[in-house]
Amino acid sequence: MPHPLYRPRRLRESPLIRRMVRETRLRVDDLILPLFAVHGRGVREAVSSMPGVFRLSLDELLKDAKDAASMGIPAILLFGVPRAKDPRGSEAYAEDGIVQQAARAVKETIPDLLVITDVCLCQYTSHGHCGIVEDGRVKNDASVELLARVAVSHVESGADIVAPSDMMDGRVAAIREALDDATYVDTPIMAYSAKYASAFYGPFREAAESTPQFGDRRSYQMDPGNATEALREVGLDVDEGADIVMVKPALAYLDVIARVRQEFGLPLAAYSVSGEYAMIKAAGRLGWLDEERVVLEALTAIRRAGADLVITYFAREAARLLERQRFSGLP
Repeated sequence: MPHPLYRPRRLRESPLIRRMVRETRLRVDDLILPLFAVHGRGVREAVSSMPGVFRLSLDELLKDAKDAASMGIPAILLFGVPRAKDPRGSEAYAEDGIVQQAARAVKETIPDLLVITDVCLCQYTSHGHCGIVEDGRVKNDASVELLARVAVSHVESGADIVAPSDMMDGRVAAIREALDDATYVDTPIMAYSAKYASAFYGPFREAAESTPQFGDRRSYQMDPGNATEALREVGLDVDEGADIVMVKPALAYLDVIARVRQEFGLPLAAYSVSGEYAMIKAAGRLGWLDEERVVLEALTAIRRAGADLVITYFAREAARLLERQRFSGLP
């Protein structure tokens, strides 16, 4: 048998060679850390289904935000859990709403940390849906008007980027117009453009107390079986003025991330959601897999599929692992 002329193993022989020829690199600059803000002081309430994730009062949230910034993580994504809910989700756009307070506190304390705010109504409505409900149905256009109001209130409070996650038709255009009218023409929109009606959101709904009180969200979030539709959704958001587009969830939708990357030239984010985090944490605690290696492998896979930015609850753990690699010379 003749010897092969090309031996791929030559470029795998040592850690240094593997690092030199690596095609996809995960960096701390790629990471965005989600944080959950609640009213009160001294509150660090564990989310049972997400070990290591907490609902945080502003004083505690600032500690975690400072920690993230010290690691080089460039941005946080803020979610709010209000004291009281009503059918219109009025705290979502209140001047003293929890996200508004959190955005102000972070920008006053850590001005160089980017504050991205989730723009939605589900955490704030008594029925748990992402918009206004009339006669048992989520009304699109009435919801869009309120979402635009939420976005403006977030930017007035210091948010650097707003991220509408509701999946109402036309909301990016409405938010862009509202921001421009309020003279916030330079504020980017990071749109949850292809957000699927996924079972991977369960732990998040515990964290944000946002479980629908009736029905589900399949009438406005995407069917998990559809990929071509995701391109249509992303295209609509691009046409309406989105500056960054997003696919959510991430690991079960790597094909969608790849197709969006190939089709569009905008920066692309992917949200590695609560269920992805919980599965890795659970298996790691049971000793069924090497949690540290799986974290980096999963996040690298999301980047390899085409995401520029990765929203992940593992952001700080990943930053520590990447720093350890850098100093140890590990592959």
